[in-house]
Amino acid sequence: MLVRDAMSTVVLTIGPQHTLRQAAALMSARRVGAAVVYDPDAGGIGILTERDILISVGLGQDPDTEQAHAHTTTDVVFAAPVWTLEEAARAMAHGGFRHLIVLDNGEPAGIVSVRDIIRCWAPARERIPA
Repeated sequence: MLVRDAMSTVVLTIGPQHTLRQAAALMSARRVGAAVVYDPDAGGIGILTERDILISVGLGQDPDTEQAHAHTTTDVVFAAPVWTLEEAARAMAHGGFRHLIVLDNGEPAGIVSVRDIIRCWAPARERIPA
């Protein structure tokens, strides 16, 4: 199975000036665990994850003043839609992260998460009769 078959095409894109609270609210509303941070001035694409927000709040930082750019991972590993799920899982395990931005022709086309891969690999739960 390929990344394009498992990835979510719901890509939340935010700017680097969004506060962590704004980012968390948008991520929660869209039910996603990561947001693509697009900063045309810095020349690239980064990712902000729920873990990044959790670390900041855990350090006592104010989510109303902390901005996404200060917590964005810019050293991003990107996946291609034609990668196998094994390749994506290997990249995640090697890098110690749970989300990959999927680029198609240089543009974000989706995000694939560990949960997406597990959903494809694990058989659907069957209802057990009561």
